[in-house]
Parts: sequence; structure tokens; C-alpha cells
Amino acid sequence: MKLSQLLVSFFLVLFLTACGYKPSTTYVKKELGEKIFVNLIIDLRDPRNTVLIKDAMNELLVHRLDSKLVYDRKLADTIMDLKLSSVSLQVLQDDDSGYNKLYKAVVKIAVDYDNGLNKKSFSVSGDYDFSIDSGTTITDTRRFEAIKSAASEALEDVISTIAVQSFKK
Repeated sequence: MKLSQLLVSFFLVLFLTACGYKPSTTYVKKELGEKIFVNLIIDLRDPRNTVLIKDAMNELLVHRLDSKLVYDRKLADTIMDLKLSSVSLQVLQDDDSGYNKLYKAVVKIAVDYDNGLNKKSFSVSGDYDFSIDSGTTITDTRRFEAIKSAASEALEDVISTIAVQSFKK
């Protein structure tokens, strides 16, 4: 019985290693390099939300990719430009009294990057559903938190998009 378990384990390990699977972060690290400069294009209509996008992107690059952020363009392997394209709030549901109860925050972010060999652009979007108490209005804090959550979701798509684009030369 132990011999058969050993053989099954061996073939399972052999199969998984032989198929060549690599996580998407491997391709992203190769595409972006080790040192990244993140340039934020500030939207004067919504500067508070624009800044949180850079913070979320920096966190993503450092924690998920183990990249080093540099604060001088000349030292960077890749220069990444981020721009908040749009922010919108949509009403999803009203209560019995006609007050808006359920909202969706939608954030679109334009991403451009140049790694010296390739210059690529794409757009990502994220959304976040949230509710408020009946008869109340959206506070700035609640709006800010919803936009922050939607932006974080949008930036999660950056890794997969860069991984896919790394195959397109």
C-alpha cells in the first residue's frame, strides 16, 4: 500500500512540475524589472482619490511582486504612469420610501508603462457595492471608502493584464 502511495505522489509531483506552470507574478516581474518608478497624474477634480490610487499601486508592487520603488526616473527599470480616468456612483436600489439605499462605486484607471523595450497602455476598472441607512445621504467618508475599495479591485487587474501583455511583443 505504501509503495502505491509513493508512486502516485511521485507521478503527481512529476506531472505538476513538468507542465511548466508559473504564476502570473513571474511574468510581471520579468516584464517590469526590479526597480519601478510610479508616476501619478493628478486629477484636479478629485485629488484625494487620485493619491489613494498611487498608495494602493505602491502596496501592490511591493507586497505582491517584491519590487523596489525608486523615486528617481533615472534609476528605474520601468516607469509606470497612473491616471484616474473616471469615478462614478450609480444607484442600484431604492427603499419603499423612494430613498436611494444601494450604490455602486465604479473607478476606471489608465495605466501606461515603459520598460525601455516596450511601451504599453491599458485601462482597468473596479467596482464596489455598498448600502446606506434609509433616509440618509452618502457621507464623504463612506464615498471615499467605496472609491478606495473599487480602486483596489481595479488595480488587482493590473498584474494579470501586464502578464498577458508580456506575451504580446
